[in-house]
Amino acid sequence: MNIALWIVQGLLAAAFLMAGSMKLSKSKEELKNQLGDWVDTFSDSTIKTIGLLEVLGGVGIILPMLIGILPILTPIAGIGLALTMVGAMIVHINRGEYGALKNNVPLLLLALFVIIGRFMIVPVI
Repeated sequence: MNIALWIVQGLLAAAFLMAGSMKLSKSKEELKNQLGDWVDTFSDSTIKTIGLLEVLGGVGIILPMLIGILPILTPIAGIGLALTMVGAMIVHINRGEYGALKNNVPLLLLALFVIIGRFMIVPVI
């Protein structure tokens, strides 16, 4: 189970580091072309904040356990990533963009797997 958790943590880290880096490095217009019209719902600074939180979550889902310093931060990062996906799902549902949920739901489920796995099945403490 520990190996499965590490694999999922790696997938989440890759997904959120890429998504967050893109939001931090690209202009709002570029993001609109790549991600869709939901970008217009938010200010540029809000999008950059979301990107920063995604990058921090991507780092937090791996690094604390990898280096053995405050490993409890790994499932806490999972909670942050899960909440990020819930927020994204709410935005897409409110905008009627149900097709976008195909990206959010799997990431939410993977984050929940890490949360449950690292708090209960293979505890980090």
